[in-house]
Amino acid sequence: MTRVLGRRELGRALLARQWLLERVDATAEEAVTRLVGLQAQAPYAPYFGLFSRLRKFGTADLADALTERRLVRVALMRSTVHLVTTADYRSLRPWAQPALDRELNTAFKTMLTGLDRAAVAESGRTLLGARHLTPRELRAALHERWPDREPRALATVVRNLVPLVQVPPRAVWGVGGTTRYAMAADWTGAEPAPAADCEHIVLRYLAAFGPAAVTDVQTWAGRTRLRPVLEGLRPQLAVFRDEHGVELFDLPDAPRPGADAPAPVRFLPEYDNLLASHADRTRVISEQDRKRVMTRNGMRAAFLVDGQVTGAWKLHLGNASATLEIDPFRPLTTTERAEVEAEGARLLEFAAPGADHDLCSGRATFIGRENAVTGPLASAAS
Repeated sequence: MTRVLGRRELGRALLARQWLLERVDATAEEAVTRLVGLQAQAPYAPYFGLFSRLRKFGTADLADALTERRLVRVALMRSTVHLVTTADYRSLRPWAQPALDRELNTAFKTMLTGLDRAAVAESGRTLLGARHLTPRELRAALHERWPDREPRALATVVRNLVPLVQVPPRAVWGVGGTTRYAMAADWTGAEPAPAADCEHIVLRYLAAFGPAAVTDVQTWAGRTRLRPVLEGLRPQLAVFRDEHGVELFDLPDAPRPGADAPAPVRFLPEYDNLLASHADRTRVISEQDRKRVMTRNGMRAAFLVDGQVTGAWKLHLGNASATLEIDPFRPLTTTERAEVEAEGARLLEFAAPGADHDLCSGRATFIGRENAVTGPLASAAS
């Protein structure tokens, strides 16, 4: 009889794989490899994702890896920007190609009808072979040759058909800068692998996100028709079911803590893959709260209490000050609030060491409804 894993058990397993039950001793590159990349449209989001997972991590650890080309920012799973190692760029780029093609064939289908996409891609290679370009510069240059076409669609053809990286200083902590594209092969010194090793990548996904259904793997990848890959792996996998009878696959020896395993407060950045890599995300976020986190403008930064998303947060950094706003989605107990404030204090010290922190009745400014927290709301320090 197939073992059934409840929602909390699945949540604890996911948190264990994601290094969110306990911080670990690992480098930024080791963590990015373990997690099969970090979603990174928000340029500084990976810094906070690594802060919540690693015992010893400073902003320079990631900034240096970017400038030294050991980590790169490239469009991959779900056609979204991910931070990955240069080695993983080679293997994951062909794996992501169906998702990149899908975007062209859906969101840009009408705009690209009758267009020679290969010619646009080749033109992009020529342009980017000469110098690094911002998206605006790439759009303008392509539009000169195809003036009857929508510039954004032309640039997306190049982005999705030619492996590109976003080069520093974009996403370098404390420096920043606009997005500039370079051809990935030029920047890393290596072409993508000729084909994806689908079974190997699915096994890596399970190590970081399992147990998972076929639809979960497909959601993470932004691809369809992956059931044959899981079926081919079935003999070497453990098989479970969730409370709804959905079949779940996992690595036999992967950690699956009990439902009552302690889950400390953790702060997740915008677009953290913890909340974007399953079809059924209720293991860590309720449907109601998912609607509060997923907005028209993207995915808000969120925090976990007892292994579940319980609110959102926003950091305001000034020249010599830092304020952390916390928006709980439900009343917090006195103990929960103290834990949130303590972890918030650590986040503030990480993001702005030595700055004047906007702290009150603890280490954070709570915002929102009068009943959002147990006890009086903290007010911002003057």
